This record gives sequence, C-alpha cells and structure tokens, in this order.
Amino acid sequence: MVTAECHAHIFMDGVDYKKAAAAHENGPREDLIREHLAAYQKAGISYVRDGGDPYGAGVLARSLAPEYGITYRTPVFAIHRAGRYGKIVGRAFSDGKEYCALVREVRRAGGDFIKIMISGIMVYEQFGQMSEEPLAPEEIRELIHIAHEEGMAVMAHVNGADAVRAAALAGADSIEHGNYIDRDCIDAMKEKETVWVPTLVTTGNLLGCGRYPQEELEKIFDSARANVSCAWEKGVLLAAGSDAGAYRVLHGQGLLDEYQIFCDLFGETEELKNRLKEGESVIRRKFQA
Repeated sequence: MVTAECHAHIFMDGVDYKKAAAAHENGPREDLIREHLAAYQKAGISYVRDGGDPYGAGVLARSLAPEYGITYRTPVFAIHRAGRYGKIVGRAFSDGKEYCALVREVRRAGGDFIKIMISGIMVYEQFGQMSEEPLAPEEIRELIHIAHEEGMAVMAHVNGADAVRAAALAGADSIEHGNYIDRDCIDAMKEKETVWVPTLVTTGNLLGCGRYPQEELEKIFDSARANVSCAWEKGVLLAAGSDAGAYRVLHGQGLLDEYQIFCDLFGETEELKNRLKEGESVIRRKFQA
C-alpha cells in the first residue's frame, strides 16, 4: 500500500473537466475541495503533491489539508509557453522575462516548487501521436536552470523521447507521465537520479470505457508498462502518482488504482513498497519551499 499521491489536480473531479473547472471560475470552491480531501483521508493517503491550477484551488487545499491529516504541496499554478498546452492548469509566458516573472510570482505566492509544461498530451485515438510538438531541448534546459537558480525544484510535465531525455539531462527533479520514451531516456533519469511518476492509470482506467479505440489504448498502455518495467530493471527512482482528477481517475481511488498496476507488474512485494517509498521520499524532500 502507498500513502502518497505524487500527482493530483484537486480542482478536477475525474468525471467532467469542463464542469469541474467552471465550478472554481469565481474562486476555489471550499466544499468541493473538502470533498476531495476527505476522499484522500478515507483512502489512507497522507501526502498529496498537486500539479497546479489557475483558480487558487491548490493553495486553498494546502491550507485545509492539515485538518485531514494530509501534507499538501502545490506549485500554485503550472507554467507553459503561450500557445502551447497548459492553459488548463496554469499561466503562460511569451519570453524569458515573462517566465522569470512567473517563477518569482510562484515564490511570492508561497509555491512549493515549479511545474513546467514541456509537451502536449497523448492523442488516445492514435498510438504514438501527441497533441503538439514539445519545447526545444535548449529551451527546456533554460527553463529548468532558471527555476533551480531561484531555489525551486522542478516538476516537469513531459512526453516524448527527445523532450523527456532533455528534461532529465537538464536536471528536472521529477518527470510526470513520460509516455513514448526510449532506453536513452531511462538511462538519463537513472544518471540524474530523476524521479519518474508515470501515471499509468490515466490510460489504464480508460480501457473498456468506449470513449477511445480500445486497440489504440491497449498499445499505449502496453508501451507505458514496458517502459516502466525497463526503468525498474535499471534502478530508476519511481513514485506513485495518478494524475487524480483526470478522466476516470478519482481522488483517493486513483492512487489505489495506480498502485495496483505497479503490483500487477512487479508483485505486491516488500521490494515494490520500498522502491516506491524511496521515490516518494525524494519527492517529499525536494518538493517543498
């Protein structure tokens, strides 16, 4: 069993993104946030690392979390390049000056770390396809360097081999999702002691839902599990995070589902528990103000 949810979005509900986001547009809804915190408490989860939002929901959740026996960490909002994927969870920059200003704003707002959106998301209708091109390696390096210079750890939303490799080599403290990677990416994460949070359940819980082609989902899921198995063999730091709030990934239950996928891959052994605990410990240590 795991007790740390290393990737969540408290403002989403796992059912209807648009409806969930609309509920917070005039300010974070305390009743909904409390409902999700209670779900974590019921599931025995005592640590939640949020992935950011544009409404202040994560900040409010952090202030309420101690009432539920939860340590809550948030980047306040994620940061993305204007015109690229990321608006749903944060704020945009157009150039280096604006990016630096956003990093400083996160610090002033009491953010625990920086969340950078490096790539788009998977297109579930077609194996291997992404919603857009990722940032260039040189820009990835610069964004991570600036955040580190400000004393902030970096949570990197990133998919695709070239972008994941660049993020790991640039010193990203954690890789989130990491779909469609290769052995070089895995070697880079191992070399740099990067924690990988693969969020396998975001695809696993879609299987059989009828929303996307089952054959394509199975290819994506099989590819992700194969890469995690390779990372396991190489000794990469792994941590359990479900992307809770994503479609069909419920708060509390999402982490249990993610853990079950790890158990299906490696068995519910002491080694698995210890390996996930090691990755979690690194995240707990690094991702705090």
